[in-house]
This record gives sequence, structure tokens and C-alpha cells, in this order.
Amino acid sequence: FMLLAMFGVLLILGMFMEQISMMLLTVPIFFPLAIQLGFDPVWFALIVLLGLEIGFTTPPFGLLLFVMKGVAPPGTTMREIYLAALPYIGCALVLVGLLIAFPGIALWLPGLG
Repeated sequence: FMLLAMFGVLLILGMFMEQISMMLLTVPIFFPLAIQLGFDPVWFALIVLLGLEIGFTTPPFGLLLFVMKGVAPPGTTMREIYLAALPYIGCALVLVGLLIAFPGIALWLPGLG
């Protein structure tokens, strides 16, 4: 439950803040808590980074959406960009679900060294 609450905070903050500000605000609070809860630091960092990325892409103020608007063909509306971003947000949420269910996916490659 605590991990989902942290992830939810990242998503909500990501709608309104940029990533550096979010990291400076949340990581000093979340990381010691995650270590105390027994989460692997590499795995938790990956979950946080995915939360930052998803939050940065979600409406209403997802800054990546405005970047997409800048490179989209003329005449493309923000509504079209919001709708085009939804499948990517959905895939990223599925990835987070897989990483939570199977932490070994994220820890396999770092464990080789």
C-alpha cells in the first residue's frame, strides 16, 4: 500500500511540477522510507523514475505534452495529443505493474556484475 501511495504522489505532482523539483521534494522522504520497508534501492529508483516519467506525460500540465505539441504538424489540437499519449501512459503503467509484481525483471541485469 505504501508503494502505491508514493507512486500516486509522484503521478499527482508530475501533473504540475517538473521532474527535478519533484525529485528534490520526494526522494529525501521516500528513499529512507523505502529502505526501511525493505525495498531494493535499484528497484525503487526505477519505480520512482517511471513515476516521474508518467507524471510528466499526464494532463493537464504534463510538460512533455507541450513538447509534443511543438513538434506536431500544424493544426494538431491538444486534445489529439492527450488522446495520442494515453496508450503510452497505459503501457508505462503496465510496466510499473510488472515491475512491482516481478522485481527480478529490474534486478536481473544489475545482478550480473
